Amino acid sequence: MIVGTVMERKKYEFRVGLAPSSVKEYVSHGHQVIVEKDAGIGSGYTNDDYENAGAIIIDKTADVWAKSDMIVKVKEPLAEEFRYLRPDLLLYTYLHLAANEPLTKELLAKHVKAIAYETIVEEDGSLPCLAPMSEVAGRLAAIEGAKYLEKPFGGSGVLISGVPGVSQAKVVIIGAGVVGENALKMLVGMGAAVTVLDVNLKKLTYLDDLYGNRIQTLYSTSDHIEKAVTEADLVIGAVLLPGKKAPKLIKRDYYKKMRPGSVIVDVAIDQGGATEVSHSTYHDEPTYVVDGIIHYGVANMPGAVPRTSTEALNHATLKYGLLIADHGLEQAIARNDALKQGVNCYQGDCTCKGVAEALDIPYVVLH
Repeated sequence: MIVGTVMERKKYEFRVGLAPSSVKEYVSHGHQVIVEKDAGIGSGYTNDDYENAGAIIIDKTADVWAKSDMIVKVKEPLAEEFRYLRPDLLLYTYLHLAANEPLTKELLAKHVKAIAYETIVEEDGSLPCLAPMSEVAGRLAAIEGAKYLEKPFGGSGVLISGVPGVSQAKVVIIGAGVVGENALKMLVGMGAAVTVLDVNLKKLTYLDDLYGNRIQTLYSTSDHIEKAVTEADLVIGAVLLPGKKAPKLIKRDYYKKMRPGSVIVDVAIDQGGATEVSHSTYHDEPTYVVDGIIHYGVANMPGAVPRTSTEALNHATLKYGLLIADHGLEQAIARNDALKQGVNCYQGDCTCKGVAEALDIPYVVLH
């Protein structure tokens, strides 16, 4: 198989779909790898690094798309890249289609075989290709939230840890999945007063056993969310329903009771966001203000630390990518049910139930 990777076109996205170490693995399996010139520069990889790993460097983006049987990316194709989509192309990347109807329609119309990292689900319910970026995003959420609480960034002027004799910041994390756990780890280390909400009592019990009286755990109800959010200096929206739009758990009405300059870091923004006013932002202008509340809505948070993120992402995606390349998609999904769940579009059909329900389009079971 000819496997290709291109430079990401999303603004301030510095990650790359294939690291040189992954290229070497594909080549060792007998595949040809083509890489767009300078695709890895943002992550610190030179063209020489790729050539030394066995890749062929190609100058033009269009040529990489046209010559590749499978394109391995990081982010979903932008509108400017739609012209490269074609029947039977294998597209292996993050897609988040439940919040992106134009791309979904394009993939279906072009009969692309599209595999979404975020809906590859193992038997235990884990999301192996989403997890590493969720880990990065969760840790960054704590860092960015602490920064935007600072007055020069428009925040309320609260130090996340407080100091002796002065209360630390009150932080609320909605969702105790991978993002929430990693945000919690950072925030406890930073000395914040943290409350975690989730509907999974086993997870709350685990976190309570792990952190004891250093944190507060609450079962996630609308009443508990409202009370916690209105008392918070920082709120992290970390709720995830795989393949579906994020629920709008943070209501605009709550803002009236919040302190002006409080911060909401909306890590759920890839799936539409956790607030009623959510919209995506970019690293150059990461925040916007609604009713005096600062919203951080960068949809590619891990892109800010591309070297770490690219390596972590490749460690997770390589296994499934090699399975596709070695056996073809049809045989690969017959061998691996987790990968089968990652197929969102197949030859004109939507094969992900969550996406179909979110966009109100027909759903076809993939056999």
